[in-house]
Amino acid sequence: MEQLFDVLHRVSAALREAGIEYRVIGGIAVYLHVAERDELAARMTRDIDLAVNCLDLNRIADAVRPYGFALRHVADIDMLVDAAKPSARSAVLMVMVGERVRPTDIAPIPELSAPVETSEGILIVPVADLLRMKLTSFRLKDKVHIQDLDGVGLITPEVEASLPGELLGRSAEVRETR
Repeated sequence: MEQLFDVLHRVSAALREAGIEYRVIGGIAVYLHVAERDELAARMTRDIDLAVNCLDLNRIADAVRPYGFALRHVADIDMLVDAAKPSARSAVLMVMVGERVRPTDIAPIPELSAPVETSEGILIVPVADLLRMKLTSFRLKDKVHIQDLDGVGLITPEVEASLPGELLGRSAEVRETR
């Protein structure tokens, strides 16, 4: 866990220092949101996912280099790896805003809206955008993440009301399986 947060802080510091917009997404964003409400309800994840603008990739590569990372493109995935001992297993995965992660996804990654900033200066995606992403992916782990967000009251009626029809149906499906 310490290693994961060390990587998160180093990457965040590099991007912040370079003035590059990003948002932490995925399981680590769920963890950070849930832990803010109820630390005991937060489940740890094993990876870090970032939403970034594809036009910033070269700037990202330059910004993270002094922090010990290298940008790699492997199997159609952009990732930041430890430059000294590159490993996809410990990489920071990047998804591009405005693009679909998988061609079958019903919606693209939302544009970068105003972030939620943690007490340590990490920029995470707001719950409404995170919920959209989780409902779009809709894998088992995404459904569990949605339940975690809902379990601590982060999925408010206002957040749900902002969902488009198909995603609203998926949200109701997750609630029915609780």
